Amino acid sequence: MRARGSLHHTPRVAPLFFQRRGMAGGTRMIRRNNQAAAFLSAFFVILAILLLSAPASRAQQPQAAPPAQSSAQSAAAPSPAGQVQGYTLTPGQEAQAITYARARHELYFLDVAYGFLLLVLLLQLRVAPAFRDWATQWTSNGFGQIVVFAPLLLVTIDVLSLPTAMWEHHLALQYRQSIQGWESWLVDWAKGEGVEIAIGILMVWILFAVIRKSSRNWWFYFWLAAVPLIILGAVIEPLIVEPLFYKFTPLASSQPHLAGRIEQVVARAGLQIPQSRMFEMNASTKRKDVNAYASGLGATKRVVVWDTSIQRMSEDEILFVFGHEMGHYVLGHVRDGILFSCAVLLLFLQLAYRVLHWMLARWGETWAIRGPDDLASLPVLLLLLTLFGFLFTPISNAYSRRLEHQADQYGLEVIHGLVPAAPVVAAHAFQILGEVDLEEPNPSAAVKFWFYNHPPLDERMRFAQTYDPWSQGRAPEFVK
Repeated sequence: MRARGSLHHTPRVAPLFFQRRGMAGGTRMIRRNNQAAAFLSAFFVILAILLLSAPASRAQQPQAAPPAQSSAQSAAAPSPAGQVQGYTLTPGQEAQAITYARARHELYFLDVAYGFLLLVLLLQLRVAPAFRDWATQWTSNGFGQIVVFAPLLLVTIDVLSLPTAMWEHHLALQYRQSIQGWESWLVDWAKGEGVEIAIGILMVWILFAVIRKSSRNWWFYFWLAAVPLIILGAVIEPLIVEPLFYKFTPLASSQPHLAGRIEQVVARAGLQIPQSRMFEMNASTKRKDVNAYASGLGATKRVVVWDTSIQRMSEDEILFVFGHEMGHYVLGHVRDGILFSCAVLLLFLQLAYRVLHWMLARWGETWAIRGPDDLASLPVLLLLLTLFGFLFTPISNAYSRRLEHQADQYGLEVIHGLVPAAPVVAAHAFQILGEVDLEEPNPSAAVKFWFYNHPPLDERMRFAQTYDPWSQGRAPEFVK
């Protein structure tokens, strides 16, 4: 459960068509056509002005928050009758939060523009055709050529994208969101590259195999092949990917009482996750934020509690955070999210098929690309998919906010009766999440529209304190 979600994340590896480094939410397509370039530039300038407009509070220079009583402590105190306590920060914390948010938003748009410019330069300089020629000189085997070509192109893009990724980590260190040193950060980056290359080789091989088999319907056949791989990724990620970045130990060994209480919540939800599949993750070696979640599918389903949560939160608060995350499973959000992603991918691929042929007809000779079945066309496809992903961001975030609100409601329902004063506990948990994540209290509507894949914390806190169907004689919606 995140305070904001999209701009602060653990190292994750997504399928090639959704992969991005750092804070990039897509990349900006810069064409040789000056009118199109001017239109895109104006679009980004207007959007940036809207998003970076001053929120309710004025930003100050970063400064250390005073060691006085925290907002979380005040949120835990009983409010006067009928009064709902929203998400607040001390003046020093609020100034830091606003400045940090603005810095991340500015970096986001810089990364978008830089990412598009980078891909266009790779096309203009004919980098991909050079890699293709090296691959064909190395071997005549089609799969062998992809084993050479794909890593060369992906590593080139990611190495050239390092400046913005490093600046993101610099901001996280500056605003004390991360404690991970640069050496450890680079090691994680290298690990992520290794996993990305392995996935990339497989996906590129499938992509060009279907393009060469069916020049008209490759987008559909590639989608058919990608769907089971997306599901497989959700199954194996907890077993293969996550342990590359963090250490997991049995929760029952370090926190037996907490493991027992989580088991009670799991049982109330109608799930079967034994204590042997409950783990504590050593997040504190790299980061300061807090979380607890369920991951995996089927036999790989497991409960994970970050050690930072154990350090910062009470057991009751951890149970609410976990209840929220478990709600995603019980309410079918994992399934729905996969179906949503697959539907969006199908749309993107169909659009990419149409635009790719038009772009290659116009600029293919300039870029030394022989056709859609040429390996050198991959940067064009990446350019299109990342453009579509960027433009689709507000829709994706709106869908995510809906699911997250339902998960908040489920978390409140599943701990009702197991946790005394559950609304106060939930509100306090949200306050801690905001303080740790340095979440700005009053984001503008435009910022929420573009960046937030969770509802703003003030909305979540107020809902937690006012949702009470039991006192009104009504049955809860999700947990009977």
